[in-house]
Amino acid sequence: MDYSANVWKLYAMRFFSSLIPAYVIERLYWEERGMTIQMVIYAELIYALTIVLLEVPTGILADRFGRTRMLVLSALLGCAEFAILIYATAFWHFAAVVFLAGISRSASSGSENALLYDTLKVQGKAASFERQLGFLNALDLTAAILAALCGSLLAGRFGLELNYWISLGSAAVAWVLSMTLKELAPIQSEAESEEAIPFREYVRVSLRFFRKNPNVLLVMFTGMITGAAMGYIEEFWQLYVDRLGFQVFYFGMISGSVMLLQLPGNILAHWLIQKLGYRKLLFILLAVFTIGFAYVATCRDVAGLTAMLIICACSGVMEPLASGYLHHRIDSSKRATMDSFQSLGENVMSIVAGLGFGYYATKYDVFGGYGFVAFLCLGCWMWFIAASRRLER
Repeated sequence: MDYSANVWKLYAMRFFSSLIPAYVIERLYWEERGMTIQMVIYAELIYALTIVLLEVPTGILADRFGRTRMLVLSALLGCAEFAILIYATAFWHFAAVVFLAGISRSASSGSENALLYDTLKVQGKAASFERQLGFLNALDLTAAILAALCGSLLAGRFGLELNYWISLGSAAVAWVLSMTLKELAPIQSEAESEEAIPFREYVRVSLRFFRKNPNVLLVMFTGMITGAAMGYIEEFWQLYVDRLGFQVFYFGMISGSVMLLQLPGNILAHWLIQKLGYRKLLFILLAVFTIGFAYVATCRDVAGLTAMLIICACSGVMEPLASGYLHHRIDSSKRATMDSFQSLGENVMSIVAGLGFGYYATKYDVFGGYGFVAFLCLGCWMWFIAASRRLER
């Protein structure tokens, strides 16, 4: 059976899943509905905890019962999120939304990468995974940029709520596309096909793999830290820019810049790996994150915003790098499960970062929160220097 159409359908799903103009005014919309910074932090923690609890189980379900089923569920829950948000007026409404978003993210994170890699593998193109994932992320960002630019204009002219109706329609298109994906035949050994492996065995085998492959663990942990740190730019840049005195009219352009600057890194990740090697490239990325977040926290002017944009430019490299390093070294029958550990770890770090970010943001506004993120990046950078001597060039 020809599975090549899966790649293009995954591209289309990512495009419509990211064509969400609501995101550009999300924090302002939430504040308009009575959500404080502290409440937003609580909501983010609910989101992260949901993923922590469900990430690995949904990865196991994807490997055992099908990746496409998890992607359909994820897309359906994406529609439900916006349907609730349109009418949300209380904290528990937003809590329910982020809970559903956490389930949606858990269901798709390992499944999407696993389906992409195995689709390429059956075509004999597994070596192009980093390139394809980079282009997939680039398309994701392109759709988000278009949504951001349109969203700020629509919000300024018609109010904030219209963006959520448009976002619901785009999410519905992604759901319809998800139902057309083709499931690949499971790649299992003869023993595995005779009797389903217990859930605990999936987890035990995965943890044993990471213990025996410390370099994989090192690269994944670096991706977890930088991914969690980047999440606090994506979630709170609006408040940072607001504190600098920018008008809402400029939010679309700044949001577009935050995403546009991530495009080159995603597209060039495979080339940078070949030219610089893993160790040197990761060292540079951690240095940029550490110094950049320190500037964001201390330079409360355009220089801080510039540092934030530089971080965005470097962040695009990390996902293709970390995911590719993992997927080239794991078995297809447990691919979604293994990939889920990356998202699981990133959300554990998001919880740690969220607790510190919320505490220091409450005391010193959003600038204090970014200072805590700089401290986390510094700790990871120091650990990487000490532990990366045996990492491939």
